[in-house]
Amino acid sequence: MAATSASTSASTSAAGRAAGALDTRFGGAGFARRAMRKAFPDHWGFLLGEIALYSFVVLLASGVFLTLFFKPSMAEVVYDGSYAPLRGVEMSEAYASTLHISLEVRGGLLVRQIHHWAAVVFVAAIMAHLMRVFLTGAFRKPRELNWLLGFTLFTLALANGFTGYSLPDDLLSGTGLRLVLGAAQSLPLVGSYASFFLLGGEFPGTDLVPRLYIVHVLLVPGLMLALVPVHAIVLPWVQKHTDFRRGRSTEKAVEGKPFFPVFVAKTAAFLFFVAGVTALLATFFQINPIWLYGPYSPTAISAGTQPDWYLAFGDGALRLMPGWDVDVAGHTLALGVVVPLLVITVFFTALALYPFLERRVTGDRALHHVLDRPRDAANRTALGMAGLTFYAVLWAAAGNDVLAETFHLSLFATTWFFRAALLVGPVLVFTVTRWICLGLQRRDQLLLKHGIETGIIVREVSGRYRERTRPLPAETAARLEARASTPPVTAGSAREE
Repeated sequence: MAATSASTSASTSAAGRAAGALDTRFGGAGFARRAMRKAFPDHWGFLLGEIALYSFVVLLASGVFLTLFFKPSMAEVVYDGSYAPLRGVEMSEAYASTLHISLEVRGGLLVRQIHHWAAVVFVAAIMAHLMRVFLTGAFRKPRELNWLLGFTLFTLALANGFTGYSLPDDLLSGTGLRLVLGAAQSLPLVGSYASFFLLGGEFPGTDLVPRLYIVHVLLVPGLMLALVPVHAIVLPWVQKHTDFRRGRSTEKAVEGKPFFPVFVAKTAAFLFFVAGVTALLATFFQINPIWLYGPYSPTAISAGTQPDWYLAFGDGALRLMPGWDVDVAGHTLALGVVVPLLVITVFFTALALYPFLERRVTGDRALHHVLDRPRDAANRTALGMAGLTFYAVLWAAAGNDVLAETFHLSLFATTWFFRAALLVGPVLVFTVTRWICLGLQRRDQLLLKHGIETGIIVREVSGRYRERTRPLPAETAARLEARASTPPVTAGSAREE
């Protein structure tokens, strides 16, 4: 027992000396003590960002494995691997190595599917997290920079998803690449230069896959590795954590569990949960079976080709725009490509700059640490749902041919339906959503004024009947009363921020 105590004391002393040495050189003890006590609120909405973060970790880990076997080369080879239907077929080394990973490397198919599913979950989690931040107003001062960083990470995730999807050089991804290159070539003045820069020559060339590989494994991941810590760790650590108005959470204080040991244990378990669910998806649900598509050939195209869901909005925009061309100063302007690109660019630019646009319109320059309930900001919520509808219509339009064939409809009818939905849908959704939010605001004010209905009818001495109500719980009433600037609600009116 004495020996054990002595060894424990010695190890503790060594750890203390090491910590002291680090603090002397880097001065991190004060920050570490504050970090350990930082409060993290318990609300399920905050898990969306963690899902994205841990999906990114799974992507990096599985991607390292895949780089050991993938050959980013467009050199022609004759396949002689284990997949009999493709033996003797000429293909690129990129496609042959992807077949080798999928069918011959032990665990290769599982890791490849984990990587693809993690990419799908990654983008989905980012979009859900972005919507949560938008609808609750978490982008407001002083977090405008973090919104821009998150939006940049979102666009980088889309770009990396496209480059990774294109690397195998199969018929499906090659068709998508041909579409993107055709769109680039149609741009006025710069189109031919952009295409030559991407290809290193004429289509299909031999440099495209190697260049996409560098972008996919080095350039974009490097940028994301630099931005993710700033977005998810540094800025949230420096700033007060946001929370809804509940318990003791206010603009000056937040109620939650300390970072260590509670949050550390919970978030570590969540990392394993995300990795486990991704592995289960990869085990039981097939994704991107490239051996069924065959190698890319400029003379072939697969029927019903669809990109990954998060890139379908671009395909849908191209399908909905009529193939109009105009001549300007001797140059042909392909409106069928230029207009969709402009619309998408404007949409994403407005989304990136929204915190500054809202501040300019509302004149609200105060600091905000308490989140809005979506109903309490009716215009913002309605605008968010309208934007989501716009995106969803473009996404669904990418499958107009599949929908027409599946439900035995006219392709022209489905296309015109989506054209009308793209113009009418966002306006209709904006109106209905705003109406619902204002109705919920009115209901909250009535609850605060009259209490909760019990369904019990009593008769007064005067003979008049009325319903017996009970007061709201103290926490709920305090949360509603905190909106002190809200005027009393009268018939046909409601306050909206």
